[in-house]
Amino acid sequence: MKPPRPAEFKGPAAPARDVADGHTADRPREAEGNATSAHEQRLAEVVAEMTDQITAGQSVDLDAVCREHPELASDLRDLWGAILVTDATGAVREEAPKASNTPRWRGLRLPMVVGDYELLEEVGRGGMGVVFRARQISLNREVAVKMILRGRLASDVDLQRFLAEAGATARLEHLNIVPVYEVGDVEGRPFFSMQYVRGETLADRLIEGPLPQRDAAQIIATVARAIDFAHRRGVLHRDLKSSNILLARDGTPMVTDFGLAKETGNAESLTHSGMLVGTPAFMSPEQAGGQGGEVGPASDIYSLGCVLYHALTGRPPFVADSPMLLVLKVLEQDPTPPRALRPTLDRDLEMICVRCLQKPADLRYASAGQLADDLEAFLRDERILARSGRFTQVVVRLFRETHHAVVLENWGLLWMWHSLVLLVACSLTWVMQQADVTSRMAYETLWIVGLGAWATVFWMLRRRMGPVTFIERQVAHVWGASMLGVALLFPLEWWLDLPVLRLSPMLGVIAAMVFLIKAAMFNGSFYLQAVALLGTAVWMAADPTHAHLGFGIIAAICFFVPGLRYHRRRLRRSRSDR
Repeated sequence: MKPPRPAEFKGPAAPARDVADGHTADRPREAEGNATSAHEQRLAEVVAEMTDQITAGQSVDLDAVCREHPELASDLRDLWGAILVTDATGAVREEAPKASNTPRWRGLRLPMVVGDYELLEEVGRGGMGVVFRARQISLNREVAVKMILRGRLASDVDLQRFLAEAGATARLEHLNIVPVYEVGDVEGRPFFSMQYVRGETLADRLIEGPLPQRDAAQIIATVARAIDFAHRRGVLHRDLKSSNILLARDGTPMVTDFGLAKETGNAESLTHSGMLVGTPAFMSPEQAGGQGGEVGPASDIYSLGCVLYHALTGRPPFVADSPMLLVLKVLEQDPTPPRALRPTLDRDLEMICVRCLQKPADLRYASAGQLADDLEAFLRDERILARSGRFTQVVVRLFRETHHAVVLENWGLLWMWHSLVLLVACSLTWVMQQADVTSRMAYETLWIVGLGAWATVFWMLRRRMGPVTFIERQVAHVWGASMLGVALLFPLEWWLDLPVLRLSPMLGVIAAMVFLIKAAMFNGSFYLQAVALLGTAVWMAADPTHAHLGFGIIAAICFFVPGLRYHRRRLRRSRSDR
């Protein structure tokens, strides 16, 4: 399935042409619209080139594209997430198990000999290939052979990178890792040969229902030790899931399918920046977002938490009707607490699971070994690490940025100007109040007409910077609602027969509500601004004489400080894109 074509991105960003009374807008406005159209046309062309490369299985280096087109860098980063999510839908559907009718395998008749292996029967099929039970002829031993199918990752360069990275797993000699015997290519068919484990996968076992709590903890603790072993040798798994954990007949868990493994110290990678790697139901948020540079050991720890969740509740943390919705849930939502699905679940085990599933990577366990330590502590009925750090984690998470915060880089400079406008408006109001101006119309002109005109200019400036995202439109609606609330204060004062500016303390309350919403949408630090503005509202009620001057200063600071921070971040990003 192809990512969205350029036309799909025209909606929010297409410049509106002003028409009034049958006449077109003036020439400057028309020139501005033409410039915007040219910008968006160029943006559409670049996006088209990128999506064509993705669908052809070619590497797309977003940073390199941004450096090549610095004037489009911000827009490309905003649109990249939408391209990836749509591409994920097609990728997952393409990777779903299919009937054995691929031209590559159409003539395959079992048993048959391929190189040093006699393929006996097909035992599994997935998105990356097909697995056979086989006999290695030279050593006369039973093995499993996985042959990579040609698909969306099957360009020659990608296959060679895949084989190079998979070869790294051959040196992982661990009791709970299925050993890779050989990585090679026979007659153009890339393959892995590995130990054949008689038993079933954890996913098969969970079809019957959740595991006993202690059994689940023991299995994941053992697997976590094996993954920690791999991490300490510089290998990431990147596709941990219940179906990639084999349970031998004696109950020993073994990790398999390092097909997406990556050496942490290797600059070359099978997957390029912006590509989704893994299985959506078990992938970390940084994997779901295509943030390849941020995928590390913490991503495998997240996936281990998903497997533990599955083992304890009988279902993965996120379930959706389509791959796109599943990826969005991984990015946006928190999973249902395990105890909500299994009320008898031990609280300590739930806390271990929840800590693994934290969206910020630094709030998860520092290593897979630390996760194994906590699970083993639970099995010994000892105090767990997850419990001791709970309050700190809650506080840190409360004040963190969300993944939407990047759009504020487009608002940084505008917020700095907005702080100046607020300070000027409040200062003029205070001067008029000191001069005993009682005309309601004078204040209405300043606060309704004046700020309304500034809001129009603000939005026009933002649109000139590039396409406006959906989340920004939501913020604009919140801002519009706050301005409507401010405008209604004046008729309410008149209706209630109150002196002019008597309801001014409500300015602090309205502004605080705006920052409260922004804190939930973008950055938890905005809770501090909300508290400061609520305190200002109380002070305004206690000291009406200096109310507006004080509110202007506090409100200006609340906008200027984050505006400066995000403006500097935008400048740094622009310099790095050159």
